[in-house]
Amino acid sequence: MHRDTVTQTSPDPPVTVKMAMTPMSDPEAAARYTWELAHQHYENFTVVSRLVPKDLRQDFCNIYAFCRTADDLGDEVSDKAAALAGLEDFRNQTLACYDNKATTAVFCALRRTVQRHDIPIKPFLDLIDAFMQDQRMNRYQSFDQVLDYCRRSADPVGRLVLYLGGYRDAQRQAYSDKICSALQLANFWQDVRSDIVRRDRIYLPMDSMQRFSVTEEQIIAGRCDDNYRRLLRFEVDRAEAMFIEGRALLPLIRPSLRMQISLFGRGGMAILQAIRNLNYDTLATRPTLSKWQKIGLMTRAAGAMALGSVIRGGAR
Repeated sequence: MHRDTVTQTSPDPPVTVKMAMTPMSDPEAAARYTWELAHQHYENFTVVSRLVPKDLRQDFCNIYAFCRTADDLGDEVSDKAAALAGLEDFRNQTLACYDNKATTAVFCALRRTVQRHDIPIKPFLDLIDAFMQDQRMNRYQSFDQVLDYCRRSADPVGRLVLYLGGYRDAQRQAYSDKICSALQLANFWQDVRSDIVRRDRIYLPMDSMQRFSVTEEQIIAGRCDDNYRRLLRFEVDRAEAMFIEGRALLPLIRPSLRMQISLFGRGGMAILQAIRNLNYDTLATRPTLSKWQKIGLMTRAAGAMALGSVIRGGAR
């Protein structure tokens, strides 16, 4: 076990990292922890969780706690060796969970969700693998390499949501993958500056940078010019096309989940529009959505669901 290594190396590890290494065997206490984490830790999740069907909310919180903890082990532990050690420990805990040996809060809670919905282990292991890759790889030569990362860092989340809804087929998963990869790309293009400054990572494909004559030194210096704007426009358009392809998923899922997944896509498209509104300069300013924009997205998602239910009777 590497639990002491992780907490000692990071001067002030977040609560998720501490709890990932803290023994807990009480399922009810574990469920309270994941519920509180999902409603407090990430600014967008409390809003989103209100759209989740009531009977799935605890399951969403349990899965969210896993994703958030794995992400924090990868991003919030300052030493890469310690981060890898923590993620390896988290991977071992995942394997133990599937062997009915959950020993920490995240996995005591997650075990119930896994059993209730018969969720396979692969999406969880893929997520951990992506965060481990972040410790070893910080540049990507091609868009295909970036998409391969998204296949493990983002697509598993959508598939987990589908499992909660009872969907296990390849067609729905493929459409979900488009939405999730596009959302990951939108977040990358939103965070170009912070990724290089905070973590020395560039997710913009090197071949695209060369095509548009954008240099790594330029990104490090935070210098936006017409070349950078053309590069971002190209990548934003690629992500938007993936969101549009992924919309085919919506009529294939029941209304109670459709609104939640619709919100994911609408939120990602709104980020892309926010980038356009800045004339693609994500080096000087991080594009964000205001509170009222988020409320508007929720309202439109709910309205679209209600209208679709009236017109089509809803997917069952």
